[in-house]
Amino acid sequence: MQKTNQAIRTLLLAGAFTTPGIAAAHSDMASFDAAIFVEQPVTVECMLDNGAAASCHEFTVRYLPEGLEIGPFCPVTLDDVGGIWEWTGENGGLYRVDAAFLHMLDDLGYRFFDDDGTVHVVDIATEQPSVDHACINVSADETVTITMRLPVDPVMAETPTALGVVGKVGVALDGVPIFSDAPSIQQTGHMPALDTCGGHIDPGGWYHWHATSTDIDTVFEAEDVAAQCGLEQDSAALFGYAFDGFPMYGSAEADGSSPVALDDCNGHVGVTALGETYHYHSSKEFPNLPACLVGVQAQDNFSTTASAGVGATQAGEGGRNEPPRPTDGGQGGAPAGLDAAAATLGITTEALMDALGDAQGGRPDLAAAAATLGITEGELSAALPAPPMQ
Repeated sequence: MQKTNQAIRTLLLAGAFTTPGIAAAHSDMASFDAAIFVEQPVTVECMLDNGAAASCHEFTVRYLPEGLEIGPFCPVTLDDVGGIWEWTGENGGLYRVDAAFLHMLDDLGYRFFDDDGTVHVVDIATEQPSVDHACINVSADETVTITMRLPVDPVMAETPTALGVVGKVGVALDGVPIFSDAPSIQQTGHMPALDTCGGHIDPGGWYHWHATSTDIDTVFEAEDVAAQCGLEQDSAALFGYAFDGFPMYGSAEADGSSPVALDDCNGHVGVTALGETYHYHSSKEFPNLPACLVGVQAQDNFSTTASAGVGATQAGEGGRNEPPRPTDGGQGGAPAGLDAAAATLGITTEALMDALGDAQGGRPDLAAAAATLGITEGELSAALPAPPMQ
């Protein structure tokens, strides 16, 4: 696999996209549903994370695409069936959030319901959990808009970027942002349940995917989960673009065959409708998203008008509950002391924040974050500022 990654980087860095018959993987706004944009997308000058000047597509979308039906997330009682959740402890796997699953968690010491069968459901936009284990079901904020940037011409990074927990992956063709794994129950004690298309609502009130939703039925079949996404499924279709500008496809090639010679990020150079180019594929296991990104993202590539959650730009305003978040009103800026911690560790602040993830009101999983960063838990703990980040 390491040789495969190196071969692809060599190909891209050597300028293979400029040779006859091979198309650059330009992020193409024409691929998106035009109805999702609040206003017409524009091309702006931007700066990439590696310090290079570039051109980016900049576009703004609503909190939820019009007509997209979402949910269910948390069941109200044990007689109801909610969405899905990937349990990573004993008996690990992908499950429907139903009585059988919740009873299994109860047997393992995670009780999500009362004696009468009422499930502990909390909207963390308005309140914090008062129980040890709650199912998180955030209410939407219809006023929120999201602004994103994609490099017009993708640039290959020297090394791939691990995504960690709640890392920015990209944007789907329906305008819905895509993020990596949601925080685990072991990390926070709580369960931000996903619907059967693999999405849920951020504390800021906007919907986002944690899966390749247009190929998630392939996962349900592979993992024997009794669920179905209401979206049209096409395992060979373009799902969206990663934030590095490279396209993201389902788990099959255009001719229906299985992809071969995939790198650690689940991508390769091959023929697509965009030409012969590097592209990512979804997997047949959950979460069916890239584990890392091979390209360079644009700086300040994600912000929202929300007062909480990822990319909040008016933190603490609007009456929504504010979980541990930036308080400077910046575009997902770091809490006090995190910049210094990143400098001590010799990494970027964004990489540190991505590794720590979104604890949804709980403490970050330091062991998992340290593993993502390739350091020891002791080194990470020593570098981090005092609570609430410890």
